[in-house]
Amino acid sequence: MSKISTPQAAAVADYISKWLLDYAKNAKVNGFVVGVSGGIDSAVTSTLCARTGLPVYCLEMPIHQHESQVNRAAEHIDALIQKYPNVSRQLVDLTPVFESFKSAVTQTDDQATVDLSLANTRARLRMTSLYYYAGLTHSLVAGTGNKVEDFGVGFYTKYGDGGVDVSPIADLYKSEVYALGRVLGVPNSILEAAPTDGLFGDSRTDEDQLGASYDELEWAMETSGSAHDPSTFTERQATVFAIYKRLNNANQHKMNPIPVCEIPAHFKK
Repeated sequence: MSKISTPQAAAVADYISKWLLDYAKNAKVNGFVVGVSGGIDSAVTSTLCARTGLPVYCLEMPIHQHESQVNRAAEHIDALIQKYPNVSRQLVDLTPVFESFKSAVTQTDDQATVDLSLANTRARLRMTSLYYYAGLTHSLVAGTGNKVEDFGVGFYTKYGDGGVDVSPIADLYKSEVYALGRVLGVPNSILEAAPTDGLFGDSRTDEDQLGASYDELEWAMETSGSAHDPSTFTERQATVFAIYKRLNNANQHKMNPIPVCEIPAHFKK
């Protein structure tokens, strides 16, 4: 359920690229660093950055990555480089770093907890790599989170893929990201692939983890912000809405500013 038409998508893409260019110029930086995963969000973000004309550094950062994800990322970067001379690539194989980290830390018998902690570690290793190259090139790290992930269900890693300088697509629903992807010429292999965060080294999709599709979560996010009568929900809608509310409540710590302990004035007299 796309909320913007094809002509609107083209106009939105132009608007975002100009916004990125203006922001970079005002920040007096050279360009952008983007982690390219083989998914729609990073494909659209990297393309929007490429359209600014500023240098764009696309990082591939596999950690035991599924071959299909690696191939999609490579296909997209190849196409970007052919079209935009300002785009370059850097392969950073983080698998040995990840394995060294695993051997250095304590693990527990709760395998599910270990797996989740290690999944978040993958995202944080990638964030560290992005900022390393951003430092080398005096560039900004461009985030790839969309509206549902960033402000709906908090489906990202704090200080991992949530650690960025700018968020060009964070006001777009997933369906709108796809609309931009189509007008921007993102490869069909990416447009047709099931969304996945690729953090577990297996074939699980975002929907497998969330329990609902992005279209369903978009509906729930819109519904939660308006007057609604739960008695009118179908059984599936009630399930999806409960999933959305549970995730939204649980992940407020990601979406709200970090709490600061403010010291009362009388302590400072």
